[in-house]
Amino acid sequence: MKHSTLLVLVSAFLMTVVSVRAEGTKHRLPPTPRTVTWGYFDARTPPALRIRSGDTVEIETLPGGGVAELEAAGLPRDKMQPALLEVEREVKDRGEVPHILTGPIWIEGAEPGDVLEVKIISVELVVPYAWNTFAPGKGFLPDEFPYAYSKLVPLDLARNVAKFSEGIELPLKPFFGVMGVAPPAATGRISSGPPWIHAGNMDNKELVAGTTLYLPVHVKGALFSAGDGHAAQGDGEVCVTALETSLKGVFQLSVRKDMKLRWPRAESPTHYMTMGFHENLEEATKIALREMLDFLVSEKHLSRSEAYILASDAADLHITQLVDGKKGVHVLLPKAIFVK
Repeated sequence: MKHSTLLVLVSAFLMTVVSVRAEGTKHRLPPTPRTVTWGYFDARTPPALRIRSGDTVEIETLPGGGVAELEAAGLPRDKMQPALLEVEREVKDRGEVPHILTGPIWIEGAEPGDVLEVKIISVELVVPYAWNTFAPGKGFLPDEFPYAYSKLVPLDLARNVAKFSEGIELPLKPFFGVMGVAPPAATGRISSGPPWIHAGNMDNKELVAGTTLYLPVHVKGALFSAGDGHAAQGDGEVCVTALETSLKGVFQLSVRKDMKLRWPRAESPTHYMTMGFHENLEEATKIALREMLDFLVSEKHLSRSEAYILASDAADLHITQLVDGKKGVHVLLPKAIFVK
């Protein structure tokens, strides 16, 4: 064989390998009894999928609450997703909160102290309905609503609205209420209810498609999970649920060795965002504000005094949610104020 012919064959082979690897960077993770956890985060959970840093994953999730909540809201079983019925039937290891989380995903190269960059590329509604509920002892006004109530809400996917009731339509802005990594191994299994340094049940309605979430990594592989799909939600989530539904999202997951974080942060095309979670709302606010000051000092090179004043002049503080054990606050700072 001539040398030139050999080079052509080797080149063609390498191009094939590169092509296969490129295709291999896109993954899909559907919800099955073997790819979900129910109501908890735990560093010891075996990964449902292993990927390389920079890969994209299409993750599909099921509505929180399971079959019982949907039936209480008025949805018959023959209208439910087969995957939900299968998970309900086969998954017996459950935490105290009915979040069905797809994952976890192991990201190659992620080590404690790194940051996981989660680009939310797209978020898609899967079914034409959502549900809400409250129960005795739950929500922000538990003494005023000491009874259970559930509501099924049709979704008009063509018009992108929820038909809440006659004369009331809500615009659909889907996002994942839960996105998080494994907590530190020393904590063992924790409930998926309260958000914390691993993120988890943030219920942050700003985290829609087009935003990027930054999560501090606590264990090798990071172990990212997502779930608790919301078709829409108000800041506060006061009754304890939003428009709960099934979602499909595409995420690009990348390990950042050049970042160090204590708490989750995010950014949208228009805003920088910091977050704080604590049982006490004032303490959660302090965490979120201090994180924004830290961001302005480290990334925008302001003195802490100047950062404090700028936050007062330009930052908006929002109550993320009030009902998840630890209350959430997020601070939004417009990118447009930085003119160069």
